[in-house]
Amino acid sequence: MIKKCLFPAAGYGTRFLPATKAMPKEMLPVLTKPLIQYGVEEAVDAGIHTMAIVTGRGKRAIEDHFDISYELEHQIKGTSKEHYLTEIRGLIEQCTFSYTRQVEMKGLGHAILTGETLIGNEPFAVLLADDLCDGSGGAGVLSQMVRLYETYRCSIVAIEEVPREEVSKYGVIAAEEIEKGIYRVNDMVEKPALEEAPSNLAIIGRYILTPDIFEILRTTKPGKNGEIQITDALLEQARAGKVIAYRFQGRRFDCGSVDGFVEATNYFYRQGRS
Repeated sequence: MIKKCLFPAAGYGTRFLPATKAMPKEMLPVLTKPLIQYGVEEAVDAGIHTMAIVTGRGKRAIEDHFDISYELEHQIKGTSKEHYLTEIRGLIEQCTFSYTRQVEMKGLGHAILTGETLIGNEPFAVLLADDLCDGSGGAGVLSQMVRLYETYRCSIVAIEEVPREEVSKYGVIAAEEIEKGIYRVNDMVEKPALEEAPSNLAIIGRYILTPDIFEILRTTKPGKNGEIQITDALLEQARAGKVIAYRFQGRRFDCGSVDGFVEATNYFYRQGRS
């Protein structure tokens, strides 16, 4: 039912400067794979094969990664190194990749709206590559959410508990638990001060959105930092009872921060992942 996954990938990655001065943060490698490849693999595992990527200036490496490199293929063909390209070849063969540019950085909501031309009038997933997730029980976070969408048929946000002192980094929800780990959202606040946070249930970089979100985003006024926030648009849906929050099974690493990136690298190394 969910056929397309949108990847907002136009941000500057300032927390990793100078490494990200000329390299997209989405291409930072955890072991031998860039962050965005982990995200595409998670989408494929959820049955999604159309990848819509919102890029910006200096992001050409993303397009090149999901394309054939004929010179490289020729150089390593028939050698012991050829197997290193097996996974990325498989993704290129299975998936369709399309791209559009976000000309100005006006927030996540604006990035998602920019992707409308790639999505059309259908429900879709959104995956932020710098939130690297490892699902439990063999099911990735998006796979879990796609199954949930089949039941609820509304927008879904992935959430996790965070320390109270860190709520100002996230969109935070107020909600009623309707099943174990599943909540009906009635309010959400973008990066609230500690005393204003309705809970410590924070939204992370996995969403399933219904297509009416585009029309809502078109009329959403800039919020915090002058940006169009996806939480403000989702709040309008939530007031109509059309947003579910899901406490996913698995582990998430904030690879937009140096600490989280190092933690993810060590974790995947210990897991024997490549």
